[in-house]
Amino acid sequence: MYIEDLKFSLWADFIERDYLDNEFKELINKGIINGATSNPAIFKNAILHSDAYIKQLQSLENLTAKEKYEAVALYDIAKAADILRPLYDAKDDGYVSIEVDPFLCDDAEATIDEGKRLFEAIERPNVMIKVPATQAGYKAMEELTALGIAVNATLIFKKEQAIECAEAFRRGGERNGSNPDTVISIFVSRIDRALDPLLKMNDIPVALSGIYNSADIYNEIEAMKVDNTRALFASTGVKDDSLPAHYYIEKLLAYNSVNTAPVETIFAFDKSGCKEKALPISQDVIREHFMKIKEAGIDFDLILQQQIEDGLIAFKDAFKEILEAL
Repeated sequence: MYIEDLKFSLWADFIERDYLDNEFKELINKGIINGATSNPAIFKNAILHSDAYIKQLQSLENLTAKEKYEAVALYDIAKAADILRPLYDAKDDGYVSIEVDPFLCDDAEATIDEGKRLFEAIERPNVMIKVPATQAGYKAMEELTALGIAVNATLIFKKEQAIECAEAFRRGGERNGSNPDTVISIFVSRIDRALDPLLKMNDIPVALSGIYNSADIYNEIEAMKVDNTRALFASTGVKDDSLPAHYYIEKLLAYNSVNTAPVETIFAFDKSGCKEKALPISQDVIREHFMKIKEAGIDFDLILQQQIEDGLIAFKDAFKEILEAL
């Protein structure tokens, strides 16, 4: 744990082969991170822009584009899992996530099959299968959890999504007889990037909507008390230069939670020395903020729905670009 008293974990939202051999190990050895996450966009940047993959890709010439991608991605995830394994064995997280094909997001059975296949191919217990929070995704989350597979529910922007994920994990855990570790990944900074220009026009405080929305969802997850299910705050890198680089980690520091962030954001947070709990935030404070948004005629729910759709499109586009390049 980054902060043992809070049971607060800090995971690196980055995967790249040379990094795994060097900086990744240093961050773990220094007790700064105790897990890692990946997504199609991260793998796109790694595979298409790093020389570390050239030799392996040359040996895969006779495979399909998706087979090439999986060979490369599974190698990296297995490598990360092995490096993290001592933490997992010590019951200090030690998880790394890999996402299912984003084009399967509306097909429950295909998502289940792919999740099982990826987990079995990697053959490491400390791998989390990442599943988007769609109607099909909820069914897949329950089934994978029932099989004892750790799951990372991703692309959560709405409280309703988080509730569906938590209920799926509860049902899966009941079927399994023992709840595997699960996280509900709440996306934060993307909300502020989309909403803040409108708030400035209406003299409403900015850089708070993503935090208050996430705090509201965190409160709900904690109240549901699903065994071994935690809130994970994602999309916590800062795009607004007026904010401290570690802003979204500091403002969402919470008991029994995870924050996954870019490496540079993690360094900034660690350097800040901040270890003061920021959540929970009063529901009255949260309601007051969103009431101002409603009174300004801004449809916050519509903005959240657009973020969900845009997030799925971004992951699909990144996956498509990888396959086309391979």
